[in-house]
Amino acid sequence: MNKTIVLISFIITSYSEKLFAQAADRFAVVITEFFPDPSPSIGLPGGEFIELTNRSFVPIDLQNWKISDGSSIATITSHFILQPNSQVILCATSAAISYASYGKTIGVTGIPSLNNDADMILLYSPEGRIIHAVSYSDKWYQNELKAEGGWTLEMIDINNPCGADNWKASIHTLGGTPGNKNSVDAINIDTIPPALIRTYAIDSMKIVALFDEPLDSFTASHISNYQFNSFSAIIKSVLPLSPMYQEVEITLDSPLQKKSIYQLIVKNITDCQGNSIGFMNKANAGIPMTPNYFDIIINEILFNPVADGYDYIEVFNRSKAIVDCSKLYIANKNSSGSITNSRQLTSVPFLFYPGEYIVVSESGSWIRKQYLVKSPDQLLTLSALPSMPDDKGNIVLLNYQGQIIDALGYDQKWHFAILDNKEGVSLERLNYNDSSQLSSNWTSAASSAGFGTPTYQNSQFSAASGVKAQIQCDPNIFSPDNDGYDDFITVRVMLNEPGFSGSIAIYDLNGRRVKTLVKSATLSVSSVFRWDGLNDQQQMLPTGIYIIVTEIFNLKGETKKIKNVVTLAKRF
Repeated sequence: MNKTIVLISFIITSYSEKLFAQAADRFAVVITEFFPDPSPSIGLPGGEFIELTNRSFVPIDLQNWKISDGSSIATITSHFILQPNSQVILCATSAAISYASYGKTIGVTGIPSLNNDADMILLYSPEGRIIHAVSYSDKWYQNELKAEGGWTLEMIDINNPCGADNWKASIHTLGGTPGNKNSVDAINIDTIPPALIRTYAIDSMKIVALFDEPLDSFTASHISNYQFNSFSAIIKSVLPLSPMYQEVEITLDSPLQKKSIYQLIVKNITDCQGNSIGFMNKANAGIPMTPNYFDIIINEILFNPVADGYDYIEVFNRSKAIVDCSKLYIANKNSSGSITNSRQLTSVPFLFYPGEYIVVSESGSWIRKQYLVKSPDQLLTLSALPSMPDDKGNIVLLNYQGQIIDALGYDQKWHFAILDNKEGVSLERLNYNDSSQLSSNWTSAASSAGFGTPTYQNSQFSAASGVKAQIQCDPNIFSPDNDGYDDFITVRVMLNEPGFSGSIAIYDLNGRRVKTLVKSATLSVSSVFRWDGLNDQQQMLPTGIYIIVTEIFNLKGETKKIKNVVTLAKRF
């Protein structure tokens, strides 16, 4: 009888050891809560922790499992059987006693410290396989107050282990629920398909496709699920990149050509919940080049935001080249001409295509709330911008070699003169082909556009016309009320050769000069001036017909006088 009991015990023990030793599948154990910022304490102990939950149907021995933040790694050295549908708290050995009263706890020597704002947590099985990975940011709290510290981040639905929108700040009165069911526990099924966000180039033979969420690595590894719209770009291999599987490296069999824009099309791939990619499956691709002077220009600036608001700078790619924003910098220039306060537009590759707009700010979320943003993906958030005083200042745009691409010394006087309140009103460039430092090439964003147009064409944009007349006034009827429609007249002086100077004055029908627009100015082959309906005393003139008289002359004694009739009107 005793021998039988011993034999049965041996069989059960052997079976259990094999069961616990089985290699775990992906998401068998998941990270369901973590505490990156314990201070100030709401009620929990003052140490960081990471909670694991076994969502499989079998017990799992955590001995030799590893936890990492991508730079350091720690190993669970003791035997610990994590039962199905149960939790365990991982923390530093010094905090293990404090957390033991909340639930089962393992003190892990050298457990990585978690950054408060953003970090990565990787869970490895003893075989070195990534079982779960979380790449978080403080935006996951969905609560600015709780993001300041003292609250844990909890997973909402453990059956949706991949989604960033499956996390939020704990609502428990202690600030978290270590070792227990999460306070935010709910059904949160992921039904949203993955989206292809953009691509970037490693070199001319390799590009990386970036998606908005982790992918199923099996469907993401099929070469037939990727293609380019150009027959010259043939795919040789694809490789989903661990640990997050949000990026896929694509190797080509021949190099991409510079200044050529390709389109990548993806089909049949799924996220880790099985949602198949939908219509958000296309993205441009190409080889970035180093921009030269005036390839990229400063196109719009907000330097005097409303209270509690943020400055922003918009740049425009007026070239035919693709540019990597991680190789662009914005800065100030001090009184001695030295570059100061330099800021990289982004630390990760971000391709900037011809004709696109990029906006940099310290708070993309505030920009989206305050203004219409037509291309949210073109908003880049920086920890700090260069200095942008409310009255006047300067901004410099540089490439990675430190060469100046564009520079602007702005002044609040460039705003629309009769604008009562300039707070929250951006300064827009009128024409991206004219000089950045020409004051007449800048004006206030129109009220009809919400006083700002981040990520799309300026409300006051004025393209150069192809008219070959020497003097062009456009429009000939204008209404200076800052509604974004015909707020001023652009006087364009077109010359066949350089070397001329000119004066422009405005007269009423009685022949009285009411405004000297420019006097004896040196003219380029194409010069632009602007009249906003004000007289020399900066007062708004009455409605009516006015005559713009332009005189041009050179040192040879050659002169010419041209008159243009315009109408100052009001809209009703």
